[in-house]
Amino acid sequence: MFIKNCSEKHLLEILAIMNEAIANSTAMYDYEPRTLEKVHSMFVERKEKNFPLIGAFDENETLLGFATYGNFRPYEGYKFTAELSVFVHTNQRGKGIGKLLLSELIKEARKTDIHSLIAVIDADNEPSIMLHKKMGFEFCGKISQAGFKFGRWLDVVFYQMII
Repeated sequence: MFIKNCSEKHLLEILAIMNEAIANSTAMYDYEPRTLEKVHSMFVERKEKNFPLIGAFDENETLLGFATYGNFRPYEGYKFTAELSVFVHTNQRGKGIGKLLLSELIKEARKTDIHSLIAVIDADNEPSIMLHKKMGFEFCGKISQAGFKFGRWLDVVFYQMII
């Protein structure tokens, strides 16, 4: 397994990983699958803003998972804070891929002027919460019933790392 920047040729694999998460989990609160156009827009935005979009690949260059960060909020005063996302293919979870990707994101943030990384996590997503805690993120808040999916209200928790 190796980590490298994702390119446009990986967008279909990114789309598949995201759409699996949308359909089967509360990792994303979307109801409808993402389109290739929307993923392409995310890719272009990350590139324009010099934000990372990295992937974990096997020896055949199959995408096992990806991670990125982007603007936390669209206001100038938040320009030093980024919200991160880490997604691992459903068949690859529990193998340490998320830890590798998150570690690489932190390294990338340290090379830039990012001061704070924020993870917004479904409150019932214990594996993600544990991963962020192990990597040094600290709990900094909870919003009860912030989302609604699969017929129920969902709470989100915020974890932060000061770089």
